[in-house]
Amino acid sequence: MAFQVLSSIRSGPPADTTPITLLHGFTQTAKCWGPFADQLAAATPIVAIDLPGHGGSTDVRGDLKQTATMIASAIAPSVVIGYSLGGRVALHLALAFPELVERLVLIGATGGIDSEIERSQRQSADETLADHLESVGVETFLDEWLAQPLFASLTAQQSMREQRSLNSAAGLASSLRLCGVGTQAPLWDRLNNLTMPVLVLAGSNDEKFSQLGHRLVASIGNNASFMAIAESGHSAHLENPTAASTAVAEWLSKTS
Repeated sequence: MAFQVLSSIRSGPPADTTPITLLHGFTQTAKCWGPFADQLAAATPIVAIDLPGHGGSTDVRGDLKQTATMIASAIAPSVVIGYSLGGRVALHLALAFPELVERLVLIGATGGIDSEIERSQRQSADETLADHLESVGVETFLDEWLAQPLFASLTAQQSMREQRSLNSAAGLASSLRLCGVGTQAPLWDRLNNLTMPVLVLAGSNDEKFSQLGHRLVASIGNNASFMAIAESGHSAHLENPTAASTAVAEWLSKTS
């Protein structure tokens, strides 16, 4: 199956406006951005991508570098917004194809795990999780996945559960095995090569990724800034979409 790119059909923004490319998180799809994308689309064309193993790309396989290359072949120069898994993909895209990333927004993202031992442990844990996913199926796995403290503050509507359930066990398992955090070589010492404006967002209640967000900004340099999204956890753009989209829109206006 071909790599899936879903272009927005929303009308309003001029055709010559720099588009926004959206890269979703694990277990999600290109259709899981909700009001956050709707609000941004009022002024900017939106292109949403189904990452390998997800949505219309359920049969596509690729690690983080391969995924970045696939995206590079499918998009025009864009403002790239990546959440969690999509944020890590976005970092690989920006480092390998900076000419395609005019500005970069990272939500709940990380530059990777520093310790080789911890990366190996995480990779083993993700392999076990992938086996479990294939054993119990998507519905049971989503029950367990969304019950984690990381997602506890999502409402049923915000979780996009119905859309997530359209994913396949094989596709999601492949994403864990190929694109899990344990597979990622740490990027921290390369982030100062990013020269485009970068905005890093994290939910104000997401302590772990707020700390990682500040580290991302420090590693990138003066072209990066951090903003906490109030009253939200790891999925800040879903939990408080108006605050998140306003933060992005105002930043885009300042950096245009």
